[in-house]
Amino acid sequence: MPISTPQIIAIINRVDWVASGESIYFLLDKLTKQQKMNVYHNTLLVAVLLIMIGCDSPKGTEKIAVETPSIAAQWQEVERIDLDTIAPIGLTYFKENLWIADGDNNQLVKLTKAGTIEVVLQDLERPMHLDSDADYIYIPEYGKDVISRFDGNQKTEESMEQLDAPASISVQGTTRAVADFYHHQIWYNEGENWVAFGEKGKENGQFHYPTDVQLMGDKIYVADAYNHRVQVLDKQGKWLQTIGEAEKMNATTGIYVNEKELFATDFENNRVLVYDLEGNLQQTITEQLEKPTDVLQVDQRIYVINYGSKELVIYEYQ
Repeated sequence: MPISTPQIIAIINRVDWVASGESIYFLLDKLTKQQKMNVYHNTLLVAVLLIMIGCDSPKGTEKIAVETPSIAAQWQEVERIDLDTIAPIGLTYFKENLWIADGDNNQLVKLTKAGTIEVVLQDLERPMHLDSDADYIYIPEYGKDVISRFDGNQKTEESMEQLDAPASISVQGTTRAVADFYHHQIWYNEGENWVAFGEKGKENGQFHYPTDVQLMGDKIYVADAYNHRVQVLDKQGKWLQTIGEAEKMNATTGIYVNEKELFATDFENNRVLVYDLEGNLQQTITEQLEKPTDVLQVDQRIYVINYGSKELVIYEYQ
């Protein structure tokens, strides 16, 4: 019959038993599977197991082989870059460099491979969550109700009178989606006419200040900031799924989605939450985060921008 954790501690404290090795075999024989797992997370018990290795087995007793539980790989912080006076809002990768929307200073900056910061484009009106393809960076100008395109040298503007503070754009070939902050909507275009999904509210398919949007496959992912969640829609605007409510996010400002995972920045709680695409929480990242606004994956790294500390934090999967 399994013994309780207090009984385990009592046995461990019997130093005379530990010296003989008898208590170790008795102890491990009585452990539940969960208690055996806990052995490897308790320094005192690990030390006792090491003693066991050097002890002879009592007569008629075989040493018990306990498998070391495998530790799943997770995203670990590997580097921080000071962004000086930049107030980072959005992040994208274009022509082998990271680009950051500096919302407070109304500019687009480039972070080179050498780690230097270059101001490339000024006189924007509060640039927000960026996207890019092989030819352009797409810049939603929140204060001007336009979507700008920048090829690295020249900027052109596309006026969208139907918008009231575009907070994000996602581009997938000729398909686009835009988060309309003050209208609490997502605008969607497959190359012809724009159509709008959603309205202000807290129900499924409704939004409360959406701040980021991403097209992925046949779905639209929305950072529904002040409903504190991520919503998933199909391309006809039908609600499919809500992610993150159980984790009690507080201002879901940015998202990034790949084929397996969804990353969401939880602004007020200073964390990034990592989910599988079924909505199951896989990891909570808190290392070096202070008011994170956006997250991006490039190759085997994820990049998170901190609005609070004005830093870029880099993580690798280890």
